[in-house]
Amino acid sequence: MFLAMGRQDLCGLASRFSLFKRTSIILQHLRMSKHTEAAGEVLLERKGCAGVITLNRPKLLNALTQNMIRQIYPQLKKWEQDPHTFLIIIKGAGEKAFCAGGDIKVISEASKAKQRLAQDFFREEYILNNAIGSCQKPYVALIDGITMGGGVGVSVHGQFRVATERTLFAMPETGIGLFPDVGGGYFLPRLQGKLGYFLALTGFRLKGRDVYRAGIATHFVDSRKVINKMSPTSLKITLRQLMEGSSKTLQEVLTMEYRLSQACMEGHDFHEGVRAVLIDKDQSPKWKPADLQEVTKEDVNNYFKPLGSNDLEF
Repeated sequence: MFLAMGRQDLCGLASRFSLFKRTSIILQHLRMSKHTEAAGEVLLERKGCAGVITLNRPKLLNALTQNMIRQIYPQLKKWEQDPHTFLIIIKGAGEKAFCAGGDIKVISEASKAKQRLAQDFFREEYILNNAIGSCQKPYVALIDGITMGGGVGVSVHGQFRVATERTLFAMPETGIGLFPDVGGGYFLPRLQGKLGYFLALTGFRLKGRDVYRAGIATHFVDSRKVINKMSPTSLKITLRQLMEGSSKTLQEVLTMEYRLSQACMEGHDFHEGVRAVLIDKDQSPKWKPADLQEVTKEDVNNYFKPLGSNDLEF
């Protein structure tokens, strides 16, 4: 599961769920991750067709606890069987970390006190790692920020791992008298060359795009730009264009696109985009509306309205 999906598998996946729509949802959650204020160590939510896991201990770099694992595992299995859930997203709250690892201080104290936590935590953590690696739904980890140890375990075995310029990846366990666990013995030796051996033995930290180049992340996006510079209206009409176009004939698509072209000529964003990119070249278009949330269904519907006698004819 760690290796990239083959072309045939990806095509099969896209037939069930629009790749563009999935990407749009993922980027939206990447932007939203820093604004979580809800209570609870982990938040489990259904948002549209996505199951969303938010590791919610930002002051402790979203360190993983046994309680969090016990909440995530059954919900993951539930979403995996739910026909209305098309992908699962995991992210970290706050601006610093996806997940800095397991709460090892608590584990060490429990072990010295001969408490069962030391046994149960690792057992349940590894079972969760395996569930992620064998998950039948697209599992997307937004590894924006510090991603180490246990945080690697709940991300690297999923089908998609999205890094940003703020990603800081490491397996530093040898520095605390442990070893790179959470499946480190599986994914590290499978990295190109001997990179995995180097990372495991030295605890070396990879940053930003290097996490993608190493093959640990499957995708890289700039958390500040992703998709924000695009016209919110264009994003929404494009998403619907692709979803509808997937089941239309070429002529039907061209008729639809002619309607879109004429609506764009009457709107604000096309002319503003031309000004910003080609005329003034300031690269700073002022979109109206300026935010995705402000583009209503009625706004989008108006772009797809038939043109009557002015419709395209073949």
